[in-house]
Amino acid sequence: MPADGMVETGIKGVQLFRATQSVPCAPAVYEPCIIAIVSGGKETVLDGERYVYDSSEYLCCPMSMPVEAGTPTTSPDNPLFGVYIALDPRLMSELAFEMDAAGGQLPTAKGSARGIRLAGWDEMFLDSLLRLVRLVENPTDSAVLGDARLRELYYAILKGEAGPFARQAFGPGNAIARSIAHVSSRLDASVNIDDMAAHAGMSRAVFHRKFKAATTMSPIQFVKSMRLNNAAMKIAGGMTVSEAALDVGYISASQFSREFKRMYGQPPRQWGTAQQPAAVR
Repeated sequence: MPADGMVETGIKGVQLFRATQSVPCAPAVYEPCIIAIVSGGKETVLDGERYVYDSSEYLCCPMSMPVEAGTPTTSPDNPLFGVYIALDPRLMSELAFEMDAAGGQLPTAKGSARGIRLAGWDEMFLDSLLRLVRLVENPTDSAVLGDARLRELYYAILKGEAGPFARQAFGPGNAIARSIAHVSSRLDASVNIDDMAAHAGMSRAVFHRKFKAATTMSPIQFVKSMRLNNAAMKIAGGMTVSEAALDVGYISASQFSREFKRMYGQPPRQWGTAQQPAAVR
């Protein structure tokens, strides 16, 4: 890692990252992923709850989530190094099904986790992550063994401390996760809670209760946060305010500006001017 930023490894969905500068938490959208820190620390905020983690725990996010993320403790003397692993919902669902069908004893949930959770590194996770990352040294090894090693890591996640949480999202009864994936893929379209509930096969009341239990947010609050976070990321990346608003489904520019200011404390144009490029989200 000769410079700050994200580096592709040649294995689908696996990236290495480095940061040597402090970056305050800013709007981001986490797609289903695992983030493992090997040096330094990172911070993620979901609906006001703060998750601070380092090489003792990894972050598991099995569903798309609107968050704030940053590296506030990072410096040249305390650099951040880590691995980002996208979670393939199809493969995770296949593994969760196979594990249930095998009938072995699986870990049970300890405490409640909503949206994201931190999980301690165990020997199986460490070994499978190391075996995966070592493939980066040889493009032929990555091409031939990458999918198998990634499957091994997914299995370690499902067997580990985050396993019950991840299996709930990717298992047979994952209606909330399916609903979130559906909404996240069409943020520019009109969405209402009745449509979301129908897609999940639930009544409005049951869907609302289960959605909030899984994400900490009401369905409408979740959609609004996803739209505004996506827009904030686009504005920080150089897109104009009007383009970003249209891109995430806002027809009224004034409504977008009001809701953006309410969430981030500044009008979108002023907020975008104040942003500095961040090495790692």
